[in-house]
Amino acid sequence: MARLVSLNPVNGTEVGSVPITPVDEVPGVVERARKGQVEWGLLSLEDRRAYLLTAAQRIQDAADTVGRQLTEEMGKPLGEAVGEVRSCGSGLAEELDEMMEALRAETVVDAHTESTIFYDPLGVCVAITPWNFPFAMPHWLVLPALMAGNAVILKPSEETPLTAQAYFELMSEGLPDGVLQIVHGAEAQGKALVDAEVDMIAFTGSREVGKHILGQAAPNLRRVVLELGGKDPLVILDDADVARAAKFAARSSFRNAGQVCVSTERIYVPESIAEPFTEALVSEARKMAVGDGLEEGTRVGPMVSQRQRRHVLEQLEEAVALGARILTGGQASEVGNFLEPVVLDGVSHGMRIATEETFGPVAALIRCPSEDEAVRLANDTPFGLGAVVFGSDEERAYEVARRLDAGMVGVNRGVGGASGTPWIGARESGYGYHKSPAGHRQFTQLRVVSKRA
Repeated sequence: MARLVSLNPVNGTEVGSVPITPVDEVPGVVERARKGQVEWGLLSLEDRRAYLLTAAQRIQDAADTVGRQLTEEMGKPLGEAVGEVRSCGSGLAEELDEMMEALRAETVVDAHTESTIFYDPLGVCVAITPWNFPFAMPHWLVLPALMAGNAVILKPSEETPLTAQAYFELMSEGLPDGVLQIVHGAEAQGKALVDAEVDMIAFTGSREVGKHILGQAAPNLRRVVLELGGKDPLVILDDADVARAAKFAARSSFRNAGQVCVSTERIYVPESIAEPFTEALVSEARKMAVGDGLEEGTRVGPMVSQRQRRHVLEQLEEAVALGARILTGGQASEVGNFLEPVVLDGVSHGMRIATEETFGPVAALIRCPSEDEAVRLANDTPFGLGAVVFGSDEERAYEVARRLDAGMVGVNRGVGGASGTPWIGARESGYGYHKSPAGHRQFTQLRVVSKRA
């Protein structure tokens, strides 16, 4: 059987491999899921919670080992990798409790009628997940789908199959046959699952692939939840704390080598504070030690692949040719997929790096004459995942935040909301959403049964 080989982005050596699922076996995988879902869907919420909760300790116990493998497979610094795995185990009980409350039947009564709202399973759900958070992203999609009573087929990225396989093994232990399965491969396997007789497709990845999935799901009106790309802006107001804003910008732009869906990719800074902000940002960028994620002190590891790094370098080269200036960084290693964090000044919306997703360690600076122009440019994109506003007057910053066309907006902080809020994109960055009680219910078929009051 053909195998999918995972390569270490530090040096190109083999980390491990998994068997590729033949495309002609996909219908059988779906059939096993269909059969397994019947029993699983009939269980009570309490029983499903009990099954799934057993994975919490297994994940915690495996965090160091799986985290190290994650770093070797995609380059993320070890502390972040272990934290990604551990958080999925430590937060499991709380997440399941939130899901239980969201999925309980509700009764509504008026003068004549008593109606009960049920959140029933959809059936078979396909979860297609990316490589940048190869443990957490499967968890975000698989867990609510299972808790809702669906059977789930996980199709992880071909870039990080080992981490996804570890997640699958930790979660599937003890579950009834067919309830959770994994399909390994690349585009052919993904297309086969999208075209299969399934009831829901939950996808996190590029806008282009998301559009294809939506089109394929349309003829049968299958349920689709898509979290797609972003081109997240950071709008800095003229009263912002420059040092604090620069520190946030560096962390947000360069974390995970910029390979985060809500990384800051565009920074709009007023002319009045552009020089001190730029100087502070360059200083922060130079503090971001680049190296093997297993080495102590590394803050930026390698990019996941040569292809991804080449995409970033092509955008940089075009921007420089059109007049942008690299103030620091940009050196690409000869061995491995390293790229020094870049601060790019003189960027305009006539450059692809200002309008197309970069997904790399680049902080692109765009100087603006006014707050209104910054808002206009920040909204000048088909994307709308996240956005951030920095300003000392938080009431003013909040008002600017409300003018930004994004699903999640942070004021003097990142975009992540309070516990129980959804992870959601606007415009072409999202179709449906997940997390939160309302997000959990997207993995269900809502039914209303009524009788006389």
